[in-house]
Amino acid sequence: MGGGLCAHSLNVYDCLTDYLDRPIVREKFGLLFPRESVAIVALLHDLCKVNIYKVGSRNVKDEFGRWKTVPYYEFNDQLPYGHGEKSVYMISGYMKLTRDEAFAIRYHMGFSEENNARNVGAAFEMFPLAVALSIADTEATFFAERSGEQ
Repeated sequence: MGGGLCAHSLNVYDCLTDYLDRPIVREKFGLLFPRESVAIVALLHDLCKVNIYKVGSRNVKDEFGRWKTVPYYEFNDQLPYGHGEKSVYMISGYMKLTRDEAFAIRYHMGFSEENNARNVGAAFEMFPLAVALSIADTEATFFAERSGEQ
């Protein structure tokens, strides 16, 4: 498990391109997106995580009951703007996102994070790339990265 933000973003890209290349997704569901948009949303969806984890240390007991200092990551968010919307905000300072791209990144967490399920459902209906990205992010997190396939 693990591998960092870059590895996760590449896993999401692989999962998203695989999902969008499935015949049922292309032919029956009609999900056809520019490859540039696919790369943008997959690789930048978690940009909000850059520089929010700082290496710290804490004391834990080893197997013999002795205290030792070990490194761990502390959450230190200097721009508490939410998750998906923060990534959209950060990206927008450097490039113009299409509406599909912005909504896909904003709602990539799907129903797992959003308090207003009506907004998620509406976004998913209006912007199918958001659904596809959410599926790819979930697949990367819970299958690819937990099975050691990074």
